[in-house]
Amino acid sequence: MNEEMPNIEEWVGKSREQRERIETAITAGMSAALDRDDPAPRDGDPLPPCWHWMFFRDSTEQSKLGTDGLPERGALMPPVPLPRRMWAASRIRFDAPLRLGEVAVKRSEIESITPKSGKSGQLVFVNLRHTVLNSSDEVAIEEEQNIVYTEAPEPGAAPPPPRPAPGKAVWQCELRPDPVLLFRYSALTFNPHRIHYDQPYVTQQEGYPGLVVHGPLIATLMVDLCRRSRPDGEVKEFSFRALAPLFVDHSMMLGAAPAEEGPGTAVWAANDKAELASQGEVTFA
Repeated sequence: MNEEMPNIEEWVGKSREQRERIETAITAGMSAALDRDDPAPRDGDPLPPCWHWMFFRDSTEQSKLGTDGLPERGALMPPVPLPRRMWAASRIRFDAPLRLGEVAVKRSEIESITPKSGKSGQLVFVNLRHTVLNSSDEVAIEEEQNIVYTEAPEPGAAPPPPRPAPGKAVWQCELRPDPVLLFRYSALTFNPHRIHYDQPYVTQQEGYPGLVVHGPLIATLMVDLCRRSRPDGEVKEFSFRALAPLFVDHSMMLGAAPAEEGPGTAVWAANDKAELASQGEVTFA
């Protein structure tokens, strides 16, 4: 592993700072994509939880993108020579408002890089810390993000056994992501990863059966279910972990229920076979 990825540890501590205006028009686009009937957003409104993923987008030049559409390894992220990359998990605190129209600053740093070997081959886990400051220099959002790089599966290899989704939901919603929703979310987040829009690529090169629904879109939908169910609640913390992919033009079920332990609300997303795809927890103020 070390011979294949020399000096990969040197990326620990690598950081980046971005400054961006929290645009009201982009926020209106997300509201439309999620079919929300909120009043038109205006400067000064607080940004909804997880919508910060639309901002501080990567602006790598077209000539420096890899074959998968993502920036080639070696910018902020380490040069990991494994073909698949997945946003595996995040833990987020919403400490202060991030308001539309203001200029905010995001600071990102690689905290650790951990190569491992599993049943599916080599893996590399990259843990990042993101801190977003609002225009008052208050810490508005703190996020720990886990990215995992993996090998492509062998042809005909069986996927990991599925986990059943929780059986009882206090709040639930069924939807069927289509290519238009995936396109709009990719556009809003400036996400060039081809697994979300390029059918020949995702099936022939990465071996998936169809277009893959974005992990952060699934997470945003889980939080959105809680916001719709508790419109007077203020989300203070959210964590999620991706367990299996969801695919376009297949039904997905979102569910939520009070957590068995603690004050949080358990949330999850399942596929059309009631198999767990993502799970998390929302904590209200």
